[in-house]
Amino acid sequence: MLEKELLFPKGRIRERVKELGEQIASDYAGKDPLFVGVLNGVVFFFADLMRAISIPVKIDFIRAASYGSRMTSSGEIRISKDVEKPVRGRHIVLVEDIVDTGITIAFILNRMKEKDPASVKVCALMNKVERRQKEVPMDYVGFTIESGFVVGYGLDYNEEYRNLAEIYVLKP
Repeated sequence: MLEKELLFPKGRIRERVKELGEQIASDYAGKDPLFVGVLNGVVFFFADLMRAISIPVKIDFIRAASYGSRMTSSGEIRISKDVEKPVRGRHIVLVEDIVDTGITIAFILNRMKEKDPASVKVCALMNKVERRQKEVPMDYVGFTIESGFVVGYGLDYNEEYRNLAEIYVLKP
């Protein structure tokens, strides 16, 4: 098992998710938004965020991956589950665990825009700027970090560490 260092304790995560939920609820009041979670890492953040939003919402999921079992993006995007709810004319909020290189979320953004939504925004728990290759709009961000490979609260390394309640930086 790799060594890890605490980055964000669960109380700080809970507080920040509540703040994001309040901001999103205010911005989307009366708009009937569709929240699309990017599986698998987003599950914990997505569930907590949906509970923090006080307006009616609809949810769906898309599964896209570019990491596999490595600490760096492969650059190749695979979609194994697409959105099933209608997107045309809807206000879409893509919810992601982490935006790192930007390649995956840029791919998903383009895919959503092809479906003719009223709007598409991005909400990410973590904005990691260290290795950004594609600039993408970051409309709602939980935390911005400069560097490090983070795990916990849904974020994984080789499908491990997702279940940790706090966010850690893995030390190689």
